[in-house]
Amino acid sequence: MPKSFAKVHKHISKKRGVIEALHENSRDAKRLRRANTRDDRVARISASMSRGRQSYMDRIVYLQDTIPEDSTPFSEDDIKDLIVRYINRSVPEIEQLQSERRKGRPPSKREEALLQRTDAENKEFKTGFWMPDLSQEEVIKGLTAWNGDWSSLSMMKFIRITKDGGKQPSIFPPKGLS
Repeated sequence: MPKSFAKVHKHISKKRGVIEALHENSRDAKRLRRANTRDDRVARISASMSRGRQSYMDRIVYLQDTIPEDSTPFSEDDIKDLIVRYINRSVPEIEQLQSERRKGRPPSKREEALLQRTDAENKEFKTGFWMPDLSQEEVIKGLTAWNGDWSSLSMMKFIRITKDGGKQPSIFPPKGLS
């Protein structure tokens, strides 16, 4: 059973007393190195997973901030309008960055990132935009009461809605076009 570095360090220091007296290739030194590399690997993996989830978290936080607490279930057209507002939320900043840029200069990294994000969200909207099903009242109540935790989103129902009007149920967490 793998253990964290802190547990291994505590166990070895109790056993030996002084941790600096370890031989370089001793069993305890190997246990410390193995626990340290495991902690590093777990931290790297969890950081990459949280980066991958961040776009979905931003989307749900935006919806939570936009929707009033006492709102009624949304129609399909209202949901599409909400998605279009979400996708175009950075258009004023893009226009400002373009106006500040001198002619003949390449776009700034911030402008490129905003344009790429907008393009990716537009493509997702054409194939199926993943979001909570705002046509159900219990989902709206759950969204307003959401605490910001990724794992608590599993209690909500999700849909994929397309630009041309298609609506299909989806799963949590989002995988492909599910």
